Amino acid sequence: MAGVLEERDGAVGILTLDEPATLNAMTPALLEGLTGAIGRMTDDPSIRALILTGAGRGFCSGQNLKVPGLFQDDLVDGVMTYYWPAFKALRECRVPVVVAVNGVAAGGGFSLAMAGDFVLAARSASFIQVFSRIGLVPDLGSTWMLPRLIGRQRALELMMLNEPCPAERARTLGIVRDVFDDGELMAQARALAQRLADGPTRALVATRQLLEQGERATFDEQFLRELQVQSGLRQGPDALEGRAAFAEKRKARFIGQ
Repeated sequence: MAGVLEERDGAVGILTLDEPATLNAMTPALLEGLTGAIGRMTDDPSIRALILTGAGRGFCSGQNLKVPGLFQDDLVDGVMTYYWPAFKALRECRVPVVVAVNGVAAGGGFSLAMAGDFVLAARSASFIQVFSRIGLVPDLGSTWMLPRLIGRQRALELMMLNEPCPAERARTLGIVRDVFDDGELMAQARALAQRLADGPTRALVATRQLLEQGERATFDEQFLRELQVQSGLRQGPDALEGRAAFAEKRKARFIGQ
């Protein structure tokens, strides 16, 4: 599909936005390609973690504003048709997702980075919201995701003042998990993805789902929901293996079930 490279490295799938001339700016074709690539990767039962990154000097520079007449007739319908499926696929992915931000993540590109589970950044990477600079509000989920990562006041600071956030500050704020020299980024992303791929996939993804549901639940609702999910996992192969390995004082050998 347009603009997305797919690579398999054992149990790790690697998706690369591949429109480097525009710093991987978003278009309907690019986002449709990403949705399709995520689907093909996760349809493969041997894939147990994903990496999302960008080709060239940037991760994603946001919306490609040079595409003539894009969504002029119906912005809501256009974005929900072409963009939402990619974001939904990342947020609900059946495997953990590591995002490797190798350059600028601007506007919608910032949102796309936050849609994964873990964000790693190259030392040269930067994040910028950009929207108020052109008289708009943040979109593609930014107003939901960013304050949950860094708090209301810091989110408003980035959204209203439009100051670039360098990688090291993004780590301090909690936007990224870690920062690496540019040449080390992908090796570190592969290492983290492999660590996740070696884990109990169903339990890891169920943990993500519980966190998402917890945003809308009371404490007693979430307390019960955790137990319900736990009941569905505890007799599965990975849970049985995990308990056996603990008892036998050895490393667990999970199969993702």
